[in-house]
Amino acid sequence: MTSWLRTHGSVPLYLLLVVVCTEASHAGDSVCRSSSVTSCTECLRGGTQCAWCFMENFQDGLWPGPRCDLPANLLRRGCAPEFMEQAEVKVEVNTTISSVQVSPRDIVITLRPGAEASFIVAVKQLERYPVDLYYLVDVSASMQENLDHLKTVGVALSLRMMEHSSGIWMGFGSFVDKPVSPYINVHPSKINNPCSDYEIHCRPAHGFHHVLSMTGNMSEFTRVIKRQRISGNMDTPEGGLDAMLQAAVCEGVVGWRPEAKRLLLLMTDQPSHLALDSRLAGIVTPHDGLCHLENNVYTGSTSMDYPSVGQLSNKLLENHIYSIFAVEKQQYQWYEELVRLIPGAYLGKLGLFQAPNIIELVVEAYKRLLSEVAVSVSVEDRAASRYWVTVSPLCPDGSTAKGQSCSGVQPDQMVYFNITVGLHSCPDDGEDEDVKVMVRPVGYNESTVVRIRSKCRCGCGPTRRCHDDNQSTCTGTRDQEQRPNHGLLNDSNRETNWKCRAEGSDVDCSGRGECVCGRCVCEQSRLGAVYGKYCERDSFSCPYEGGVLCAGRGVCVSGDCVCEDGWTGESCGCPTSKTTCHSANGLLCSGRGRCTCGKCVCDDLRYSGDACERCPACQSTCQSYWKCVGCHLSHGLTQNMVGHCNNSCTPLVGYTDDVSGQAGEMWIQCMYISNDSCRYRFQIISHAGQTQLQISTRPECTSSGRLIGTFLTVCALTVLCGLVVVAMLRLLLQRNLWSPGGATEVVVYHCTGKDLSYIPTTTEKTVTYRRDQLPDHPVEMQIQVTKMSLGDPWQF
Repeated sequence: MTSWLRTHGSVPLYLLLVVVCTEASHAGDSVCRSSSVTSCTECLRGGTQCAWCFMENFQDGLWPGPRCDLPANLLRRGCAPEFMEQAEVKVEVNTTISSVQVSPRDIVITLRPGAEASFIVAVKQLERYPVDLYYLVDVSASMQENLDHLKTVGVALSLRMMEHSSGIWMGFGSFVDKPVSPYINVHPSKINNPCSDYEIHCRPAHGFHHVLSMTGNMSEFTRVIKRQRISGNMDTPEGGLDAMLQAAVCEGVVGWRPEAKRLLLLMTDQPSHLALDSRLAGIVTPHDGLCHLENNVYTGSTSMDYPSVGQLSNKLLENHIYSIFAVEKQQYQWYEELVRLIPGAYLGKLGLFQAPNIIELVVEAYKRLLSEVAVSVSVEDRAASRYWVTVSPLCPDGSTAKGQSCSGVQPDQMVYFNITVGLHSCPDDGEDEDVKVMVRPVGYNESTVVRIRSKCRCGCGPTRRCHDDNQSTCTGTRDQEQRPNHGLLNDSNRETNWKCRAEGSDVDCSGRGECVCGRCVCEQSRLGAVYGKYCERDSFSCPYEGGVLCAGRGVCVSGDCVCEDGWTGESCGCPTSKTTCHSANGLLCSGRGRCTCGKCVCDDLRYSGDACERCPACQSTCQSYWKCVGCHLSHGLTQNMVGHCNNSCTPLVGYTDDVSGQAGEMWIQCMYISNDSCRYRFQIISHAGQTQLQISTRPECTSSGRLIGTFLTVCALTVLCGLVVVAMLRLLLQRNLWSPGGATEVVVYHCTGKDLSYIPTTTEKTVTYRRDQLPDHPVEMQIQVTKMSLGDPWQF
């Protein structure tokens, strides 16, 4: 950090600080020495002229007088300068950030309450810029004629803007209003075609539709304009501000270029809805200021309120966008009031939306906006009430303009802004805070970030003991000690002792100290230090591990272990490194768990081991090594060929004659069946992240002849069993047929013939045969059959 003000006109800040201190030196004496000031913080709130002496033996031999005074008075009373806490104002500028248009880009300011600091921001106007122009057009029914005039604007405007810029890109979007009642007609026949009563096919109403991203192809721009159709709504105001905010914040979708001057042209013939208007539709959620485009359509139109003017202004500033309003003269007064609230806005009054008028409006607005240089200064909302800001511009002609802008600025000219920031007060909790202040030149893609560090608390040297309240705590007590009235003394002591007791306690200083003058003086312990306002803290009441305080890897501070580097946990028993949890393949806990306190905790309870590498219950364990075993079998299970399978196997592979003898060592027994129907036994074990595989060299094979014999035997037995079952069923059936009382009603028919379709019971006399000679002319034949004795032949 270097001081930018020192090299670019440090006189304003120097004079400002001198004036503040000089004027305050006369009146500050009484303010600083006030009897109501009892702490360092209160002292410094009195102004930048006050100082606090935190020297312990200040005015040794005398009862302590006021520690808050002017620095010169404290020095005269014996307080050394290194024991004075004073308000400081510091301005530091980062000059390492390159800038073309705005400088400096980064500033850090340190302020005390009541202090202020000034800095200068320089803004340079370049000769030519690339330009991005986004057309945002109202496509309600009343804009039909105006929409037709846009079809010839693209090429002509591009040629005209080449005189003032290095090139222009154009984009296009349309809007109507929120597609909810009462803004549109929600009758089913009107939702998809709002113009159905006029026998015109219109597009549905929409809050915002992004049609064309930024492009330098003017033919494409013209083609898109010609495809546009009008829509319709019910009420007079439109949703223009809703659409403007989306076009500003959806930077990537719209295609705004970082280096270009950005122009947003709003074309409409009606006023726009403002924040809170959507309550008529039951929409009460404030706009969040974010982009909500899906498939180039604004999806938050029916769920969020219209943006406020202030919100829209902030988003236009954040995205470096100039806004141009092209409205008909009937609405000029309404938009004239709106433009005053939006920085970098230009209002054009058009009689007709004809192409020449639109081109002249854009060119004139661009020249006017470019020639006016203005800045906007914003403080974070949470701290805005505690700061004040003033801006004083110095224009190129040497004049000091009123307001925050200079007009008539030409290319390559510089405008200087002298900005002063002051701190009224600290937060309610009295803590220090960092606040960001943004200085944005309107329409520029560069800005200045000012980070303010408010010093609300006193440091009071290395010991951080400010000796607050010394001037008033015991003054009455010392006076009473010199008086003979012991009753008053006792009452004062009792009142003072209450300051040494924590809330809910009836013991002074937690029983570990002595109350002296309303303050606890903590006793010394051989175990460690005792401290705190009520002696409630110490350096030895921390967890022990292995009989050692904080496991010997940290120190005890206020009952908590502060661990050394590389250790953590309540008692410093857990290493921060996770190296002990890595498996042989480099994964943390083999990818199956998490490292907790230097040990793997497996997510799946089936896994175990130091790195979650074991899983005896996993069904896929054996199968995952089949490829490895097959590779070794293909190379003959010889030791000199082991290296050929390193790509598909664990490197720890061995051969053995018998794998069953080692089953008691956590080995997982597996089986592999080769192509020649031989079974090979193998076993696996994992230890310390390493997997070992042992393959049996003794296969268990079965000959092919034996297999064929077994197969034929099974088939023969199956056929034999079937024949026995059929014979038994036939025997039972014949026995039932010759049983008494059953022979007269059971008839066996010996029928052949492919045309028999139905055989009735023996009590029926009619049998019907059907033969289809032709597809559409069937022939039927009926035969009368009398009852016949069993065994008689059929007669026709």
